[in-house]
Amino acid sequence: MRISVIGGSSVTEAEYAIAEELGEQIGQRGHTVVCGGLDGVMEAVCKGAQQTGGQTIGIIPGKNPETANQYVETAIATGINDARNPVIVMNGDGVVAVDGGPGTLSEMGHALTFGKPVAGIETHQIDGIYGIEHVEHPADAVDHLENAVEQ
Repeated sequence: MRISVIGGSSVTEAEYAIAEELGEQIGQRGHTVVCGGLDGVMEAVCKGAQQTGGQTIGIIPGKNPETANQYVETAIATGINDARNPVIVMNGDGVVAVDGGPGTLSEMGHALTFGKPVAGIETHQIDGIYGIEHVEHPADAVDHLENAVEQ
């Protein structure tokens, strides 16, 4: 299964650790990470996945695939900047949001529009918006997606 991971490019040490653990969970379970390929949550999740033998795909905003973080195995340059957000979520079977700002919020909206299961860890919680399973731990996020995709 491909799991799109979305989140902030500027994160605290604690948020980085959560995203890295998420990557480890994804890699250990034989799944592939799809992300925006840059810093912060994107770097951390790719680092964690690579440490456990998982594959990583980065959908890069610019035209140069070499701008991807060092843990991206396959970099896909788009040249479309933030317009790549729906491409990131479309290429996962499910989505996990960690932290994040307005870009992450837009990706969560796209995921819900596309009918993708979404798990959130320390991310946006919006009254009246349903379909996001807020969890505390990375393992719970991956569990949620595995169960949702099986159904």
